[in-house]
Amino acid sequence: MKWRVVVVRMLLPNTWHYRNKHAMSSSIRLGLIVALASILFDQASKWWILVEVMDPPKVIPVTSLLNFVLTWNRGVSFGLFNNEGNFGAWFFSILAIIIVGILLIWLRKAETKVQSISLGFIIGGAIGNVIDRVNHLAVLDFIDFHLGSSHWPAFNAADSFITLGAAVLIVDSLFSRQKNDDNVNDSVRTR
Repeated sequence: MKWRVVVVRMLLPNTWHYRNKHAMSSSIRLGLIVALASILFDQASKWWILVEVMDPPKVIPVTSLLNFVLTWNRGVSFGLFNNEGNFGAWFFSILAIIIVGILLIWLRKAETKVQSISLGFIIGGAIGNVIDRVNHLAVLDFIDFHLGSSHWPAFNAADSFITLGAAVLIVDSLFSRQKNDDNVNDSVRTR
């Protein structure tokens, strides 16, 4: 490092910190905007299904592979631990809030827009389902994919956001790791 850069950083440390802090805050802001949009879409879709579509509850065929149904999931994904009652609803809500806290820390350290957006989707989906658990002691699931008589477990928009965010994070991680490995190999060859 050149001595001039060292002197400038010593004399103006806040400038260096501000630039990094500003970049960090824009990634946090992007992730939080995605999370908020996910929450709003999830809650609006659940309200629409509950109030406008499923009064009274019924099965509504949308396509040959898709139905709208009304199910209350008291467990976690795919109905696991569905018989835990009120304890399960509160336990899974607290667990989800802890996980959201960890994801917010990760969001704060996100290095790319892809990471920020993906984490925003996961955070928004998790909070959308926590809102259901607090309000109804269960999560409203209404999307039913099926092939003939074989049905995939019903899910909702929040579940879709969580899955999308996790899938993009995994793919991004695999490609960025491969890119880093290629860069390391290139630097070794040039020596």
